[in-house]
Amino acid sequence: MRLHRLDITAFGPFGGSQRVDFDALSAAGLFLLHGPTGAGKTSVLDAVCYALYGAVPGARQGQGTALRSDHAAAGTRTEVTLDLTVAGRRLEITRQPPWERPKRRGTGTTVDKAQTWLREYDAAAGAWKDLSRSHQEVGEEITQLLGMSREQFCQVVLLPQGDFARFLRADAEARGRLLGRLFDTRRFAEVEKRLAERRRTTEARVREGDAELLADAHRMQQAAGDAMEPPALAPGEPGLAEAVLTAAAVARATAREQLTVAQCRLNAAESAHTSAERALDDTRELARLQSRFTQARERAARLAEHADEHREAQRRMERGRKAESVAPALELREAADAEHARAAAAEARARALLPDGLAGAGAAGLAAAARRAAEELGALESARRAERRLAELVAERADVDREERADTEALQEAEDWLAGWESARAGLQDRIETAQETAGQAQQLAVLRESAEARLTAARTRDRLAGQTEEARRRALASAEHAVRAKGHWLELKEQRLNGIAAELAAHLTDGEPCAVCGATEHPAPARRVAGHVDRDAEERALAAHQDAEERRAEDERRHADLRAALAAATAEAGDAPVARLAEEAADLERRLARAHREASALHAAREELRGAEEEYERRLADRRRAEVRAAARQTRREHLDREQSGLEAELATARGSARTVGERAAELERRAAVLTGAADAVRAAEESAVRLKDADGRLAEAAFRAGFDTPRAAAAALLDDAAHRELQRRLDAWQSEEAAVRAVLAEAGTTAAAERPAADLAAAQAAADAAERRLREAASARDAAARRCAELDRLSARAARGIRQLAPLREEYDRVARLAALAAGTSADNERKMRLESYVLAARLEQVAAAATVRLLRMSSGRYTLVHSDDRSGRGRSGLGLHVVDAWTGRERDTATLSGGETFFASLALALGLADVVTDEAGGVRLDTLFIDEGFGSLDDQTLDEVLDVLDSLRERDRSVGIVSHVPDLRRRIHAQLEVTKTRTGSTVRQRGVR
Repeated sequence: MRLHRLDITAFGPFGGSQRVDFDALSAAGLFLLHGPTGAGKTSVLDAVCYALYGAVPGARQGQGTALRSDHAAAGTRTEVTLDLTVAGRRLEITRQPPWERPKRRGTGTTVDKAQTWLREYDAAAGAWKDLSRSHQEVGEEITQLLGMSREQFCQVVLLPQGDFARFLRADAEARGRLLGRLFDTRRFAEVEKRLAERRRTTEARVREGDAELLADAHRMQQAAGDAMEPPALAPGEPGLAEAVLTAAAVARATAREQLTVAQCRLNAAESAHTSAERALDDTRELARLQSRFTQARERAARLAEHADEHREAQRRMERGRKAESVAPALELREAADAEHARAAAAEARARALLPDGLAGAGAAGLAAAARRAAEELGALESARRAERRLAELVAERADVDREERADTEALQEAEDWLAGWESARAGLQDRIETAQETAGQAQQLAVLRESAEARLTAARTRDRLAGQTEEARRRALASAEHAVRAKGHWLELKEQRLNGIAAELAAHLTDGEPCAVCGATEHPAPARRVAGHVDRDAEERALAAHQDAEERRAEDERRHADLRAALAAATAEAGDAPVARLAEEAADLERRLARAHREASALHAAREELRGAEEEYERRLADRRRAEVRAAARQTRREHLDREQSGLEAELATARGSARTVGERAAELERRAAVLTGAADAVRAAEESAVRLKDADGRLAEAAFRAGFDTPRAAAAALLDDAAHRELQRRLDAWQSEEAAVRAVLAEAGTTAAAERPAADLAAAQAAADAAERRLREAASARDAAARRCAELDRLSARAARGIRQLAPLREEYDRVARLAALAAGTSADNERKMRLESYVLAARLEQVAAAATVRLLRMSSGRYTLVHSDDRSGRGRSGLGLHVVDAWTGRERDTATLSGGETFFASLALALGLADVVTDEAGGVRLDTLFIDEGFGSLDDQTLDEVLDVLDSLRERDRSVGIVSHVPDLRRRIHAQLEVTKTRTGSTVRQRGVR
């Protein structure tokens, strides 16, 4: 990386625009950056860092340094532009931070966003071409080209001597932090962290498995009772699985022995329980027979006590059977008596409804009066028809009046509607004509809309193709540049191959055979291949790459030409009008066309409405003519109805008599005829029932005498109803059944024999059976508990065995990960120096840095001092990051913290330069052609200063330029190329001295 030019505007202490020409300063190889304190020397370096990374060095940024100069004018924007060459490419980076500026209109301020430009110099075209204006893209491009982060750049290119002086005196932890930032060893720390996390994770899983195994062991202990003692080991301790399996085996063997004992006890209890049950059954049977005999004796005594009641029931049953022959006559007499009572009551009710003149009449007289009322009712039928016709006439007259009112209203409505017909027809004609005009306008607008939409589509295509064309142009230019470079590379390789073709031909020479070029058979000094020789394969690969690049260039140029043609066509159709204006015009035409369509769509509706109105006009005229005809016919009908109504009213006045209507007169005659007829029937029924009652009394007296009863009343008293007969028969049957049962029981031999034996002791037998049953339940429960214990122990043992088998791979993984994690963390016994993985990597880098720094330190110290790396531990810290200095004068090795001020300076400078070389190689070998060294030269004497400057001046051998930032006056005499920074009240300025 080589810096060419730096332009600064309104940045830090620089209020105006300043330019630093690094090409002129670097021509001398060594240049001095000096100025008074606070003038802005370090701000020049900050500007370089800001241009590359968009931020100033971290230490200064942490102090709150503002980018914008306080001396800058309000209208001047802060800007930094850096021109540099990196990785063979000439680039220009321009950055503008966010800017709070005054508004162009009105008062107040507004904030402009940050801006970034990246350009590359095209040597063939002799001009700059834009690459990107994206912050992210520019940042990624610069970081990829440099191969260093901002922190590494600030440490390698802007060498801060104070940091390395502290590095020399720091402990291993501080050195590890600095080296970790520079060499980015976070991945190794991440490996340590991942291993530790994986160790904790697997350890937690192993502990969870062991905890579950211990939980199963405690469950086994609960199932086994006191027959098992769980292992006294914690989760994670070795030997836990074997201890659990051993304890489980002992518990299972003990449980099976207990099950065998419980089974024997259960068999004995079952035998005893069977004997006790058999004895209880025998005792119960004896007690039952003895109780049966006692109950039979008691039942026989009760039968003897109720013998008189049984004989009385037999006598009553016999009289009831005799009275059953009199029952039909009794029923007949009761029925006749009830019928006669009902007929007499009905006669009394009927006579109460008769008129006073007929209250004592007989059945014949009442029947004659009923016939006379019926004859008069038949004479009223003609009057009823006349009354119904009169009602119809009244309804017809009401209909005629209602029709007349309706026709009158219809005529008035028709007259009113017809009066406004001419004006309504004229309005509809106007609407039709307006809609027809609008339809013509809609056709014209449709044509205009299609044209506007075509222009809008072409404009959008134009804008889209413009961007694509520009992108295609850039791609075509890039392809052309790539093709030129590929061609140049191929020609260069071809030239190199031609230059070394002699060596390629010499490779096929054989002593005694003629040369293909000169024909000689002796080859005393054949050409040899030199380093970097190009063979035929390399040339052909370069030629193939050149041809591919040419094909891509031709394809990109063809695509660019196609897009340009399409863009020209779209521009010709759309013109230069912007899309927004064309879209607005198209939208306006669309709205006008929609409005014209809506108005034109009313044409059909208006025509239909006119046709409907004309039909309504014809209908109204016809309705008026029909109403006039109906009015003339109604007058004749009304006169006919009036004449017929007068004749019917006269006829009905005669037929009604004193009643209001013929119906009321007919209802009155109907009620009279019904009353008379009902009374005649009731009188005849009463007379007939009296005759039947007298006949029934004679028959009842004769039947009672034949059955042996003195009077019919005695026969009725002896007669039993169904319920009494059934109850009496039930009592007689129960007596006989009980008597037979008692005789049968007393006749049983077993019952009699049981009664002669001593009384059965049922309570003692029951107590013995209950005790046997209780012992059986206890033995069965003990046997079941022992079986459950065996099953549970078997299940838990199998579960524990499965858990141990599943946990074995995890435990092996944990052991392996734990060993790796301890080794990487430096806590393993195998790690003799207790070095962490990151420290080990950093130690290797520090060893490289010490070797690179020693080369320059030997020259600076006149061969006295050498930096060496040490793996020894410092105090209680980790080993691997020790740094010692070897003093050749004393032959002793000592810590770098014992160096004096001047010695510390050139040791730290050598360390910084060595670190720059190592970090550069680590970053991918990016060449650093410009370095800056900040302060520290004031602590050197003249001789040491000369030696240091000689070392710095020797960097020119590698085509490097070194800028020294210092206040030391003596350096102004020794270094002719100078960049002086001066400060004034209006801001700092820069001036270059000793350069052309």
